[in-house]
Amino acid sequence: MRAIWSGAVSFGLVNVPVRLYAATSNHDIRFHQVHEIDGGRIRQKRTCSVCGEEVAYSEIAKGYETDDGQLIMLDDDDLATLPTATGHEIDVVQFVPADQVDPLLLDKSYYLEPENKALKPYSLLREALRETDRMALVKVALRQRETLALLRVRDNAIVLQTMLWPDEVREAEFPVLDNDVEVRPQEMAMASSLIDSLSGDFEVGEFEDEYRKAVGELIEYKREHGGGRPTPEEAPAEDADDMTDLLTALRRSVEAAGGKAADTSSGSASGKGEDEAPAEEPAPKKTTTRKRSSSAKSDDDAATTKKSTTTRSRRKKSDDEEEKAS
Repeated sequence: MRAIWSGAVSFGLVNVPVRLYAATSNHDIRFHQVHEIDGGRIRQKRTCSVCGEEVAYSEIAKGYETDDGQLIMLDDDDLATLPTATGHEIDVVQFVPADQVDPLLLDKSYYLEPENKALKPYSLLREALRETDRMALVKVALRQRETLALLRVRDNAIVLQTMLWPDEVREAEFPVLDNDVEVRPQEMAMASSLIDSLSGDFEVGEFEDEYRKAVGELIEYKREHGGGRPTPEEAPAEDADDMTDLLTALRRSVEAAGGKAADTSSGSASGKGEDEAPAEEPAPKKTTTRKRSSSAKSDDDAATTKKSTTTRSRRKKSDDEEEKAS
């Protein structure tokens, strides 16, 4: 495990330097969304719902929509005025009975590891919590936000359990629960008997995620029996995206200026078909460049001869078609 935070537990005059580690991890098998035809990854783009354009991270702001439909935007200067907690102390507020803590308030769990020199006060706090069957209600700053948390004992380690704020827990407001229901003594006796027959000590090691196990076995079976294929390499799409964005921007700029955007579809830019003769090229301008070599001149002459021959062939073919038509 890797420490994600370091600080000290402070209660009374006792200070216990500790390091914080995530106590849980998610072992779910995660799937990627891929194109069924070629296996390419499906990428999610950040697009604006108003203009439809893709938005860069640098152009994204924080906005809050009020109940009356107003959009309130906050910039970095606004966020800088908010109270943030950056301390590295876990301050004990009070010690509370363990049975008074509603499990619904518990959020994420972290292990506290003591520094070598702090092993004794760490052990003292751990054994005191265990002996009194209490938890320490603390305040701690994680990710620049102060939150409530509990210190409790698990085996030989002290666990820091972050908590939800009271207004984050919903009330079970179901009108049907207010109806009176009569439970007969015989029914209660049968229910109690059933509970007794299924009672036992909780051994967490006896349980496992059957669904995750089945998915892993299915993936392994397909891999061993030719159901896999090499992961495709992604084509570099940066240039294409830039070109598309550039063409879109140019087209919209022309339209905004009152002009008509040129057709960028296949074919010539002027919109002429392949069978139409090309427009006459303007005479070359005089330049001050040096004379080209004889080999370059010969290539130009050959190209000119070929062009003239092609032009004569087209004209002859056109005359023959007109004569046949008449």
